[in-house]
Amino acid sequence: MAQVRTRKLKQALAPEPLPPLVLRLAPVVKLSDKQLARLCTLNDALQIERTREGDLVIMPPAFPEGDRQNTEVTGQLFIWARTDGTGISFGPTAGFTLSNGAMRAPDASWILRSRWESLSEAQRLRRFSRICPDFVVEVRSATDRLSVLQAKMQEYLDSGARLGWLIDPVQRQVYVYRPDAAVERLNNPRTLAGDPVLPGFVLELAPIWGP
Repeated sequence: MAQVRTRKLKQALAPEPLPPLVLRLAPVVKLSDKQLARLCTLNDALQIERTREGDLVIMPPAFPEGDRQNTEVTGQLFIWARTDGTGISFGPTAGFTLSNGAMRAPDASWILRSRWESLSEAQRLRRFSRICPDFVVEVRSATDRLSVLQAKMQEYLDSGARLGWLIDPVQRQVYVYRPDAAVERLNNPRTLAGDPVLPGFVLELAPIWGP
């Protein structure tokens, strides 16, 4: 009961989500992949994404607690991926160009090694690689609108992702996305299993939920 009261208090005290800043460029300006990479390099303190329409989305920074939760996810995924060896894990600063032209940077992601190594050196080292991760995670922070994250998760699926988790620590809910399947909502799960896309990977949620 005390944990429930604590969670409700956190929800009540959570600040109102701040919408990202959207710069409407299309159809007047259309940035090439090279120009977008240069723009992000010149503004490396900002987290920038590109929509499929060509507009730029600048996200507000995460609060420290949100960053801690995201680090927990990326850390668990990295440890598993290094041991498993069949794929490569990425953190929130990795941008990927999807099939619809959008450039997105999921909070955590994983790509099958054979797919990653099939890209050219330029695609892997000097571009926002034109590939959609096999597995993506978005962790909702206090500044994120749930509807925006849900739309991004669907965009990943439409671009070829085979599994996606949208983790909402405020509500202690997880939305599981799979191709050709209805979105599954889990209430306060203790763990998440990545099978069969990530065989043997189990995400422990207790460190993410917190007290």
